[in-house]
Amino acid sequence: MSMKCRNILLTTRRLRPSATLHPSPSSSAQQPTPLPYLSTLHPHSNITSKPRFSSTVTAYSTLQPRQASHLQPHPPQPSAQPLSQVPTLPQTYFHLFPLSFPHGSPPASNFTPDLRTLRSEYLRLQAVAHPDRHHTPTSTSNTTQDSISANINTAYKTLQSPLLRAQYLLLQHGIDVQEEGVMEEDKELLMEVLEAREEIEEAESEPEIEELKVVNNERVEQCVKELERAVGESRWQEAGRMAVRLRYWMNIGEGLEGWEKGKPVVLVH
Repeated sequence: MSMKCRNILLTTRRLRPSATLHPSPSSSAQQPTPLPYLSTLHPHSNITSKPRFSSTVTAYSTLQPRQASHLQPHPPQPSAQPLSQVPTLPQTYFHLFPLSFPHGSPPASNFTPDLRTLRSEYLRLQAVAHPDRHHTPTSTSNTTQDSISANINTAYKTLQSPLLRAQYLLLQHGIDVQEEGVMEEDKELLMEVLEAREEIEEAESEPEIEELKVVNNERVEQCVKELERAVGESRWQEAGRMAVRLRYWMNIGEGLEGWEKGKPVVLVH
């Protein structure tokens, strides 16, 4: 071999690429793994440049749904108690307590409810509607919660008392027993009330007051029974007359509770 040919062969060998620099596609060498930060990219990231390594792009695009679930947009978190779950005030107070008044306003439901059931319903309503349960930075939302809770309180106090319950029911039928001149004056009733007041003022001891309380409680119970009967038969004028009597006797009861020897009895009608 000539000297010229030998030099050409040596030059060719020096320029041949090394096998260790570029492995063949069939090589078992480990493929590059995705960069850690790619697993935390949000889908709405502002990164628009194309990734440099195609192997990384392939790994990112072939993630299993379970692995990529955290990449999905997060839905808005609901509040602790959506306002839609807070009880709203129905047409009447009676409908707010369906266990105590299952058919709505009397006479469809009984005029006198079970007071323990009524209180249980009230506590459940307040447990949902109380403002402390729905405190938010929005003043409008807090005001709404306060209003709902206050109305539930008013409804409960109204229906708990036979007198307030009767007055509220009669208003639904256009009768306001508190308005002067609406009901005919019962002179016989007024005389009975004046006599009862004098007995309270002339009492000298607690035992005397206790006896008067027993008598007055019987008057109240009798009025409630007659009121129930009138409401059950939809005799609203008679129910109004019984409500007036009940109001007088309940006022006498308040005078008995606040009795002090020698202190005059002030009745508010």
